[in-house]
Amino acid sequence: MPRPHIDLLSHDDIQSIHETSLRILSKVGVIVHHAGVLARLAEGGAKVDFTQKLARFDEGMVQSALLQASKQYVLYGRHPDKVARFGYGEMNLISTPGQFAWFDHRTGERRDPTLADTQEAIRLADALSNVTVVGAMGVPVDVPDPIRDVVLTAELIKGTGKPTRCWPVSRRSSHYVLEMYAAAAGGVETLRKHPMVESFLEPISPLQLPETGLDVMLEFLEYGQPISFGPMSMATGTGPATLAGTLAQENAEILAGLVVVQTCNPGTPIMYGGIPHIMDPRTSICSFGSPEQGLMAVAMSQMARFYGFPAYINVNLTDAKALDVQAGMEKMGSFMLGALAGADLLGHAGILGTDHGASLPWLVVDDEAMEFVKRIFRGFTVDGETLAFPVVAEVGPGGNYLTHEHTLAHFRQELWVPRKIWTRDTYDVWTSKGKQFMGERAQERVEQILSTHQPEPLDPALSRELDRILECARQELVD
Repeated sequence: MPRPHIDLLSHDDIQSIHETSLRILSKVGVIVHHAGVLARLAEGGAKVDFTQKLARFDEGMVQSALLQASKQYVLYGRHPDKVARFGYGEMNLISTPGQFAWFDHRTGERRDPTLADTQEAIRLADALSNVTVVGAMGVPVDVPDPIRDVVLTAELIKGTGKPTRCWPVSRRSSHYVLEMYAAAAGGVETLRKHPMVESFLEPISPLQLPETGLDVMLEFLEYGQPISFGPMSMATGTGPATLAGTLAQENAEILAGLVVVQTCNPGTPIMYGGIPHIMDPRTSICSFGSPEQGLMAVAMSQMARFYGFPAYINVNLTDAKALDVQAGMEKMGSFMLGALAGADLLGHAGILGTDHGASLPWLVVDDEAMEFVKRIFRGFTVDGETLAFPVVAEVGPGGNYLTHEHTLAHFRQELWVPRKIWTRDTYDVWTSKGKQFMGERAQERVEQILSTHQPEPLDPALSRELDRILECARQELVD
């Protein structure tokens, strides 16, 4: 079956980026803000300056880490049939794990998120067929910071059967988070064999690995969970002005994280998160919707494939503050490029603007966009049956195919039929329905889902265990 595909970098381009990244790691190095990790790197063969917290890796150390790392893994949800597969040529969509602002579609106001908002976001994502990994979407202000990740993990496990993710707060709280996942999996050993969550480590560009992120990563390694790296180098700001230079630095930061993980726990599954951006030269803020975003997403997908890793990229994003023409152009432009480049994880869904907040209607639109992209990605079949010469001959000049059995046999496979947030009505019918824009129809779909959808019930014993773990976390970290 013919499928569309896009590449940007030549083999020589990829090799040049790779070699430059190796030079960065061996000659410049990375600052590692974690004494314990620095010590383990030194034991593993890195050149470490403990005074400057600087580690340098030679090519052999990087190549060894590349060989040791697992290149495929599956994340499991509470429901055994709900999985996200990485490294298998499949596309996955993740709803954002947490934004610090909330766009209330009922009032039109931007405000602080609450726990009730996150509960609705989880339930909505559970119902959306193209959201593979569910995030809480908001950082609730009515939950104490030290146990925010523990509370949200409990809500995620209770609220959806799909794989989930939230932003860990600390290593101490991560211990309780992982206890919850172990309870949902049926024990620590089962969780090791059937991981339910990744640790997402975001290097600080340029060329730094943060202490808290490394601390959290170490806890996740104790439980045998996969590790995802995603530096957000910004060209002209925290990365070179040239896209190639930013890609080389970004790649070096990912490879540095890879070396750290494989030094600490060889064989750990890795997600290659190539999510660079640009800094807008007029406003000096990060841009999510630039054309360069799509170009770099394709390039980073190729770099991930060069190393054999599943690729996570930031696409389907925009700088727009409303579901308008700018949003549509920017989001679909990068989304299509990333999908056709073969990335495994596309996200984050449900973000309004450049991390300006989370929005439930935007999550619905992103889910629909994924459906659209999947249809493009699937391509179509060319063979004797689909070329349909006997059918054309039978219908002949002036006939029609509407009631032909060939049409009935194939139209569902060949044609994508959008849901009601799209319009294919005549102008008069669209007018009679109130001249609604897509954003308004998406709001209606949000309310329809929230009023009817309920996640699969949680086993009462698991619910009690999650509550017990949460209370232990509250007593240690808050009270």
